[in-house]
Amino acid sequence: MIRDDMRKPTREGVLAAAASIAELLPPTPLLPVEVGGVRCHVKAESLQPIGAFKIRGGWWRLSNLDAAERARGVVAVSSGNHAQGVAWAARRLGIAAAIVMPRNAPTVKLEATRALGAEIVLYDRPGEDREEVAAREVASRGATLVHAFNDPWVIEGQGSAGIEIAAQLGRAPSRVVVCCGGGGLSAGLALACPDSAIHVIEPQGWDVVGQALEAGEVVRAVNPPVTICDALQPDASAPVVLSVLQGRAQPGVVVTDEEVRAAQRFAFAKLNLVVEPGGAAALAAALSGKVPVDADTVIMVTGGNTDAASFAKTLIA
Repeated sequence: MIRDDMRKPTREGVLAAAASIAELLPPTPLLPVEVGGVRCHVKAESLQPIGAFKIRGGWWRLSNLDAAERARGVVAVSSGNHAQGVAWAARRLGIAAAIVMPRNAPTVKLEATRALGAEIVLYDRPGEDREEVAAREVASRGATLVHAFNDPWVIEGQGSAGIEIAAQLGRAPSRVVVCCGGGGLSAGLALACPDSAIHVIEPQGWDVVGQALEAGEVVRAVNPPVTICDALQPDASAPVVLSVLQGRAQPGVVVTDEEVRAAQRFAFAKLNLVVEPGGAAALAAALSGKVPVDADTVIMVTGGNTDAASFAKTLIA
C-alpha cells in the first residue's frame, strides 16, 4: 500500500523523466500497422536495451535516490523485466541491486538479470509471498524498495513513453492500448497523455486493475488461472495507481492465452518483432476487436524477453 506521506506522481514528473531518459536512450520506434483494415501504430518497447519498457521506471527511480540511499542499495521484486530495468540502472549508477524473483521465472530473464550484475533472491511462486520476501531483504540491508508499480517515480518513468509517442505522432494519440500488470505503465501514460483514452489490457483471470477500477478499491486476485503472460501476474494493484487511473482509464479488457499467441505471431509476421506473451496483450486486444482502433491509436508492445523454444512453439502452433 502507498504511504500517506509518499509523493504522488505528476505530469511534471513524467516530463522530467522523459528529459532524463532522452539523454540516455533513443526513442523506441512508432511503427505503422494495419489492424482490421485500419492503419494505426505500435510502440515497440520490446526494442529497448533490456527488451522492455521497464528500463524507464528503473532509471528514473534510481537516478532520484540521494547519496545515502545509493550507498545502501536497492531491492526490487520482478519476474524479469522490472528486474532488468532496475539492474541496468543500478549498474550504470554504481548501485548494488538485489532482485526478488520467482524460481519459475523464464530462464532467459533470470540469466539476463544476473548478466547485468544484480544479486538474485529466489522465492517459490506459488507458495511464498514475494512482498514479504522483499520486505525482509529491505530490512536486513537497509535498502530502498523499488516497486514495479507502487512507486511514484517508477510510474513517472514509465510515462515517458507517452511523451515520446506524442512527439513521434505529432499530436496526442486518440487512445493508448496498454498491456497491464500492476498498472504502472497505464498510470504513467494517463499522466503523459491527459487527453487520450487509456485502455487497460490484462490476462484473463488476472484483471486486478480492471476489477479495481470497477470496484473503486484495490482488488486481489483469488485462485487465478495459469497464464502464459508471466510478466502480468501481480496479485493486486496499488492505491497510487488507482488514484491516477480512476475516472481516466476505460473499462478493463481481458485477453486469452490463445489471443496472445495470435498477437505474437502477428507481430513477428507483420512487424518483424519478437514479443513475449505479456508484451503482446495489448496487441491481442486490438486484433481480437476488443478495443476500437483509429488512425491515432497507439498499441503498446511492452516486452520481447521470451526464450527461443517457447517462441518457436508459438510460431508453429
